[in-house]
Amino acid sequence: MPEAPVLVTGAGGGVGGVGRSVVEMLRERDIPVRAMVHHDDERADALRGMGAEVVVGDLTRPDDVLRAIDGVARMLFSMSVSLSYLEATATLASVARTEGSLEVLVNISQMTVSQMSAVSTDESHQQRLHYLSEQVLNWSGLPVVHVRPTAFLDNPLFTTLVAPAIADNGTLPLPFGSGRTSPIAARDVARVVAAVLLDPGPHLGKVYDLTGPRTEDMNGVAAEYSRALGRKVTYEDVPPGPWTEQLAARSDLSQHLVDHIATMARLQRENRYDRSTRTVEEITGTPAQSVEEFVAEHAQMFNGSSH
Repeated sequence: MPEAPVLVTGAGGGVGGVGRSVVEMLRERDIPVRAMVHHDDERADALRGMGAEVVVGDLTRPDDVLRAIDGVARMLFSMSVSLSYLEATATLASVARTEGSLEVLVNISQMTVSQMSAVSTDESHQQRLHYLSEQVLNWSGLPVVHVRPTAFLDNPLFTTLVAPAIADNGTLPLPFGSGRTSPIAARDVARVVAAVLLDPGPHLGKVYDLTGPRTEDMNGVAAEYSRALGRKVTYEDVPPGPWTEQLAARSDLSQHLVDHIATMARLQRENRYDRSTRTVEEITGTPAQSVEEFVAEHAQMFNGSSH
């Protein structure tokens, strides 16, 4: 077990909350954790409540990164969707290479990267930043493990964007066509990350593609929502154009995030998410959570009440 603290960046939030879940899992085993957050708010207080040391900083500032990484041997690099993602990766890599002594750096990437090339242009700007960030980390010579989850079940596509329609009229309105998908719960990604951080040796240099337990079309996904909620939920294949315009009109989403979500939807429609691995079970010993299990766990969100 590591005696030095394990650094977890992006521990304050973001879609899925992988960082926060990793902190929770490590603290349950009494592993010392240093949690890096961007803002000192109630989420930071919650991390302190778990017994984590909280460092407030900006991953694009080398002095903040140096303060966070000092004395650390193992770390998770996780960051929300952001235009500064690549700068943060390069800053972290340069500081860690010259000033740190890492045994392992676990990098949360995206499974889309495994289908990309140096010159591909079909993906979102954020997906391109993930691709380039992986290159930077590989070039750095640091002991890296890339973890590439597919779309998160916790993503707005499967939660907040569809919850009102599911609650109001039992429809799952998404522009995915007949594309198949295998979304994964953030906690399953966190379980893999925690396992790697606890015993990095067998995983160094590996790339792990993570999916849910099965790939299915959206009618199959709607059937899982139906079973979880105990009422009929039907997939509605909505036109991509108007759906994207409605998404862009939301004031709570940045243009960068809107573009990323809209691209994810287009790639889903193009069947780019028809992927299935058993990596979660192989590494953790427990299968990934199904759509049905995830929706049942968060049923209040889809029944008209988020509290």
